[in-house]
Amino acid sequence: MQANDVRVLKSAAIPTLAVGVVAVVVALLTAGGEGALGAAIGTLLVGVFFSISVVAVSYAARVSPQIMAIAAMLSYLVKVVAIMIVLSVFGDTTAWNPQSFAWSVVVCTLVWTAFEVRAFIKTKMLYVDPEAKVPGKGDS
Repeated sequence: MQANDVRVLKSAAIPTLAVGVVAVVVALLTAGGEGALGAAIGTLLVGVFFSISVVAVSYAARVSPQIMAIAAMLSYLVKVVAIMIVLSVFGDTTAWNPQSFAWSVVVCTLVWTAFEVRAFIKTKMLYVDPEAKVPGKGDS
């Protein structure tokens, strides 16, 4: 991974973890131990899924911009399918509170996304190659 990607990963993961801890405490106070477990699993799920996406896109970016775009779309598709599988498999579980799980997933996803966007905006990366040759223009 490039240094910028590590910075983006940390910039999104740390606030998400902090919000996840708050979600666990709130769920513990409102829904008991089952709520805290649901919120913890939801926070963990978001952290793992989004971290894998950042790593996959980072490695794909080394290959080419086209592969990077494909990796981003595929990682999104995998996340959606995986969350659907998790929800269908554990939909009727009584081990944790489904509302606490759902709210922690939604809130942590919003926090991760917001801080990931913020990190990319603050990253000083060139999006134009300053040394690229313009077709049709002679060397003057």
